[in-house]
Amino acid sequence: MINGKDLKAMGYRPGRWFRYALEHINEQELRGDDLVNYLDSVQPELIEPLEEPRDYKRNICEENEMDEQNIASVFKTMDELMKTPTLINGAVMPDACPTGGTGQIPVGGIAVAKNTIHPAMHSADVCCSVMMTSFGKIDPKLVLDKAHEITHFGPGGRKDTFELPESLEKRIRENVFLSSDHSLELARTHLGTQGDGNHFLYVGISEKTGETVMVTHHGSRGFGAKLYKLGMKMAEKFRKELSPNTLKINAWIPFEEEEGKDYWEALQIVREWTKLNHTVLHQKTCSDLNIEHTLRFWNEHNFVFKDGDHFYHAKGATPLDDKFVPDSFQGLRLIPLNMSEPVLIVKGKGTEQNLGFAPHGAGRNMSRTQHKKSKQDQSIQDVFNEETKGLDVRFYSNNIDISELPSAYKNAQQVQKQMEQFGLGEIVDRIMPYGCIMAGDVQKDAPWRKRRRRRRERNSNN
Repeated sequence: MINGKDLKAMGYRPGRWFRYALEHINEQELRGDDLVNYLDSVQPELIEPLEEPRDYKRNICEENEMDEQNIASVFKTMDELMKTPTLINGAVMPDACPTGGTGQIPVGGIAVAKNTIHPAMHSADVCCSVMMTSFGKIDPKLVLDKAHEITHFGPGGRKDTFELPESLEKRIRENVFLSSDHSLELARTHLGTQGDGNHFLYVGISEKTGETVMVTHHGSRGFGAKLYKLGMKMAEKFRKELSPNTLKINAWIPFEEEEGKDYWEALQIVREWTKLNHTVLHQKTCSDLNIEHTLRFWNEHNFVFKDGDHFYHAKGATPLDDKFVPDSFQGLRLIPLNMSEPVLIVKGKGTEQNLGFAPHGAGRNMSRTQHKKSKQDQSIQDVFNEETKGLDVRFYSNNIDISELPSAYKNAQQVQKQMEQFGLGEIVDRIMPYGCIMAGDVQKDAPWRKRRRRRRERNSNN
């Protein structure tokens, strides 16, 4: 009986293929040249990264000194990313900014792979998305106040507020990537929560209709983040077997394999959950105000989109083309900019230049830390007062996060100008800002910080 140790001793690289190869070898009692010839015919061929990057579309240009360094960093990481052997095309949007190390897909990046899914290219914030509901001509303060009572920002979940539908729970239980008790608990308790960072609840007035509109922005929370971790583990197994010289961050799951099809189905389940996560907040706000909404639609902007055997990984890019959005409403999409600027409603078609996508927002030219340092000569309250004048801006944690104020983001007019320049969608309406809610600085009063402050106080009193 030949086993895996024997194959390794013969110089063959171990991997998942050993399982079916050993079954065949021992059933057929292959030995000698027959054994070697068979092994040589079935062992996976190593796939090497490309020596030169594939071309990608550059829908971004410098308009000031700050742009120069940011764009250079974006192109540097895209050049390395596009050496990944599965990729066949790519693009960069006007709101692009690097995240992570060189070779990792930037925010505002699109990577098109053939028959493979790259978990890191959709990131842990799976299906980050936006939804809008129009409430008719009602005082926007009423909507913002009621939504503030209903929503939940910050870490963790909530209990017994919204119910997970049985049909969705059944799909979760039947998927190998999602079926754990922990995943199901996250799906239940994180329903109706919005997280932190740049996620928001925004209320404004439609420039076209004069109606009050609410927009929410968040992803799949812990439910999607757990899928991402499992996806990365699975992708790493395939990377070691198929392409060990590919960057770990760009590991992939082959779609032809059972694991690839299961992972794709898991992504669709997470998409359904995330849409529900938006919907429960919007519908509860409507019902508590005793209002029937006049319009509602949504779109994701951080996901993987499939067209035949091509998988479009959009790390912060809005799908324009209806082929990417199965529940598209009249081709309308949402692009938020910052809390002091309108949320854009756009339409558009896919072209060779845009690959079927538009920006997902205004993006950043500097990190959160750099932005905070740039404001250190002013008090947090002064920065807040200056940048939110005339707006009803609230932080759920009651602690201001200046890294989410308008100055932390790229110039909104510049992004819109480049959208027109590169054919990245047509603006059909603007939701003008009234106010918004964000998580705020959730770390300032985090439990571990409170414990540390109490210890310091005790020590100082001793």
